[in-house]
Amino acid sequence: VPLSTVGGAPEGPQVWLGCEGRALACFVLAEQLRPGAAEAVRQLQADGVRITLLSGDSPARAAVLAARLQLDGAHGGLQPQDKLAVLRQAQQGGRRVAMLGDGINDAPVLAQADVSLAMGEGALVTRSHADAVVVSNRLADVADARRLAQRMLRVVRQNMVWAGVYNAACVPLALAGLLPPWASGLGMAISSLVVIGNSLRLARHSSRQV
Repeated sequence: VPLSTVGGAPEGPQVWLGCEGRALACFVLAEQLRPGAAEAVRQLQADGVRITLLSGDSPARAAVLAARLQLDGAHGGLQPQDKLAVLRQAQQGGRRVAMLGDGINDAPVLAQADVSLAMGEGALVTRSHADAVVVSNRLADVADARRLAQRMLRVVRQNMVWAGVYNAACVPLALAGLLPPWASGLGMAISSLVVIGNSLRLARHSSRQV
């Protein structure tokens, strides 16, 4: 038998206790943010990332959560195909989209995203469709991973420029006989050490974060 509503409808998910159709008590459940969620959002937004919430919960609940985190947008009441439509629209607008999810209904949109991340405690099918898994389940690690990836790309470009400059300068000299074999070998070894040393800066930074 449906329970009658007593007074005004409280906000949030509700669990009612009743007897013979009479409402005796209403328990209103409040959602709590993951530890570090607000800080992770601030870090990503400071780097120029737009964050939009795609949720299967009601639009009102999605809007409340988006306001708490000061997100750039929120869509509630979405089915998996609706999430796909929102993501594809962003991609068609020229955006590179990263998706973070943990539920079964996130698997299709994770497969469609340019970059996809699944929480370590998420559903198995979700993790299998993601490019990477956040094993720590800490949202702060998502922001750290993005910044580390950007530094890694800078180091790769630096190494490629160095290798290109070295080869452009030394290979013609060696072919012309102006550079002795021992000098060519020594130069190649030094070039390799420079590349390795430059790359090791990433490992040192990662260890400091841990």
